[in-house]
This record gives sequence, structure tokens and C-alpha cells, in this order.
Amino acid sequence: MPNLTITQSLILTTGAQRADNIALPLPEGLHGAAAKKVVTMMIDRGWLEEVDANTRKGEPLWRETGDGHGTTLVVTDAGLLAVGIEPVVVKTMAAVREHAAAATMPKTSTPRTGTKQAQIIALLQRPEGASVAEIVAVTGWLAHSVRGLISGSLKKKLGLPVSSAKVENRGTVYRIA
Repeated sequence: MPNLTITQSLILTTGAQRADNIALPLPEGLHGAAAKKVVTMMIDRGWLEEVDANTRKGEPLWRETGDGHGTTLVVTDAGLLAVGIEPVVVKTMAAVREHAAAATMPKTSTPRTGTKQAQIIALLQRPEGASVAEIVAVTGWLAHSVRGLISGSLKKKLGLPVSSAKVENRGTVYRIA
């Protein structure tokens, strides 16, 4: 095992415990030129790697590249070995965390049979689809309620692939592919 400073050891062990081995944020009080010096040396030794940050997933930024993107720091397998952690163990723990997160995800709901929602789904599954006026005639609902059901419950909640197209003499026709 190489001789590590307390700061280097802290960065590597803390990064190993985070999702995707992200080494950020750095320890409190380490910023500016000191942070750049430590990180540059750790990158040169192969303990850290600078990769593109996925800001949609909320990954923290190490630095911004000039094109509107940024990079983050990831602990490499060599960095894990430097602090005495087997990379296989870390990957296994990450898989366990992902599995646990997937188990806590809410289950998608399914419509009950015989309800107006089920009737609307049946209308939309026909080859010719259904217009809002046709759905209003079947359900007795107002047009804004039908459109709300399509965009809210069917598309977002149930995740159904509802498409729409303007059809002459019928208006907007919705279909479930």
C-alpha cells in the first residue's frame, strides 16, 4: 500500500462509499490551489479520473469545460487498491444499492376494468383512435377532463404511449400505439 496523506486517504475512502465512486465534494477546508494540487497529483498517480459530469443525475462538478459542460472526479480501481479496498467489493455494493433503490420504486398502477378510464383506454386502442368529442360522448365528461386524463393519468402515471394527430372532420385524434 502506498503512503497516502490523510487528505488523500479521506478523498479515496469517502469516494468509495458514494454512488459511482464520485470523489466530490472534497473534504471541508480543501479548496482553491491546495485542492487543485492534491487532485492533480492523485490523477497523475492514477487514483482519480476526471470524467464528464452528468448534471441531470445531479453529479457534482469539479471544473467547467469551456463548452458549457463540466467534469467530475471518480475514484479508480487503483485508487481503491491504494486504500486497501477491493474494487470487486465496491462494485458489488453498488449493485446492492441499485437493487435496493429499484425495490423501493413505486409500482406502476394498472387500471381497473369497467371504469371510465378503462373505457377510454379501449377507445384509444382502436385502430382509428378516438377524438375528445367521441370520448366526451361516451363518458359524459367535459373536454378539459378528458385531456387531463390523457396527459396526466394515461401518459404520466400509467406511462402509456399516447400519440395525437389532427384528422380532418374529427379534430385531434388520440391513439395508444
